Parts: sequence; C-alpha cells; structure tokens
Amino acid sequence: MNTITPRAEATKLLEAVDIWRRFGQTWAVQGAGLQVQKGEVFGLLGPDAAGKTTLIRILVGLLDPDRGQARLLGHPATAESAEVRASIGYMPQQYSLYGDLTVGENLAFFASMFGLRQAEYSERRKKLLQLTRLERFHDRRADALSGGMYKKLALACALLHQPQVLVLDEPTNGVDPVSRREFWDLIASFVREGMGVLISTPYMDEASRCSRVALMHQGRILEQGVPHDMLKRFEGAAFRVEGPHRDLLAQHLDHHPAVIALSPSGGSLRVVVSPSGLEDIRQLAARHEATLVPVPPIFEDVFLDRLRNTSVQPHEQNP
Repeated sequence: MNTITPRAEATKLLEAVDIWRRFGQTWAVQGAGLQVQKGEVFGLLGPDAAGKTTLIRILVGLLDPDRGQARLLGHPATAESAEVRASIGYMPQQYSLYGDLTVGENLAFFASMFGLRQAEYSERRKKLLQLTRLERFHDRRADALSGGMYKKLALACALLHQPQVLVLDEPTNGVDPVSRREFWDLIASFVREGMGVLISTPYMDEASRCSRVALMHQGRILEQGVPHDMLKRFEGAAFRVEGPHRDLLAQHLDHHPAVIALSPSGGSLRVVVSPSGLEDIRQLAARHEATLVPVPPIFEDVFLDRLRNTSVQPHEQNP
C-alpha cells in the first residue's frame, strides 16, 4: 500500500491553513487553522454546530474548502489521492459499519478495501481484536453491539491499514463512562507508538486527555493551547454556594454580568465569577446569608469565559 512520503520541510502530520467553508449563506468554518504533530492527541472541542465535523471532513479530503488548504505531511489532502486515503485513518461521527455483517466480516471487508494481503490482515486483525477486547464477539453482528463496542469496532476498522494519522469525529459521544475511559486508553496506546491523533468532542472534561486543544464555536477557533496552561491562565474564580437562601441567591446570580457560569452541583450550587465582579458577588452572597466556598475551576469554565469575551459573528460575504 502506498503512503505519503513526508516533504523534507514537513514537521507536522496534518494541518489546516486558513480554512473557510459555507453551505448556502451559512459559514460552517471561518478561517480555521490547526496543526497535528506526531505522537500527540489534538482535541477539537466545541458544542454541536460548532463546525467540527465540517472541518474534519475537509481535513480528510471529503470536502473542498471555499478558501484555505488542508495538508497531510506537507502535501495537499484531497479525496482523489490514494496516498491520502492510505495515510489517514478516519472514523466518522455517523454509523459507518455494516450492521448485518459480523465483527469479523466488517474487519475483512475493510481490509479488502485497503488492499491488505492476507498475512498482513491476519496479524493486524488479531492485534486489534485483542486491544479492543472484541475477540469473543467476532461472530456478533455489528448492529447487535453496544454503543461502546460498536465504536471500538469502528476504531479497529480505521486502524487496519496502520495509518500515520488517526482522525476521530466525536468517537465517545453517546457511550457509557467505562467505554469512554477504555476508548481513551486505546488512543493513548497508539500515540505512544508515534501516531498523531485529531479528535473532536463536545465533552470539555476530555480536554485533560489531549496534548493540545482548540476551542471552536460557530465555525471559528477561539483559542488553542495546552489544556493545563489554558486552565492556569483562567483568571476567574469558582465557588460552591452554601446557605439556606441559596435558591433565592441563584435568581440574582442568573443574570448578573459578572457570572460566567451557574449550575447545580450535587446538593449545592456552583458559580463561576469573572475577576472584575468578584467583590460584588461576595457582597450579594453576604446579603443572602450565603457562603462562597472556593472550588477548583474546570475546563468548561475556560471555554465559557473565552466564549463570553469573544464576539463571534458569522460572515455574510466572502472572506
């Protein structure tokens, strides 16, 4: 199987350069840029309709951008390129397997699509079934698998041809917590072998499992960086609210301009406050006989704060 030879100057596996794409009058991606390095997990984080899937489909060559370029090992990534298809493992968000085929039959089908020789296929099939713990389910139909097992099979199919880059579109969406953890453990094992992984997710808590992340909203990348560093730079403060009049206080906090986030947390209330409004919130809490107990910020606080301080307006004309 042919794979792309890296250009001498290429230091990144996958790259988006000023990508723009619209559907009708709606800009799905607006000037997005990112780089995926060898041996790292790059997380593309954002809510539904942020533009993550569109950007990913451009990066794997399934969509053409209106402007900008997707590059694989320094070369343009296009769907017509057999080398691109051989160098990227892609797991789409939607169901992509054949439900009426068994686990083993799906693997055999995708092996034939990748043109694997029987010896290669047998070795990789055995290894991937062991890694995903699907050996004893090889005769089970794909449509009879649980959500987590289905995702593992889809991952195994995407890895059969040993790609240099693995692109995963919301692979942990809709699976149980145990399957999510096992899925991330699998990804970590591939990265240790030098593979580069681009993964999209709406779950902000998965940022900590990534080497670097990009926050995406309404087609734009708001910020990129190392999750730990981004969390350290967060200037707001998070509190657990305690007191007999907590619900009444929540009504006042709900629309307060200094409040970044307000949500139930167990049997109490969690509030995240910007630095400029901290004293005002303390006074408001005191008037309602409430206590603000400091708690660690989470990555979702970083995203909401960044979103709050960014004006994202869709373009109506060509960039």
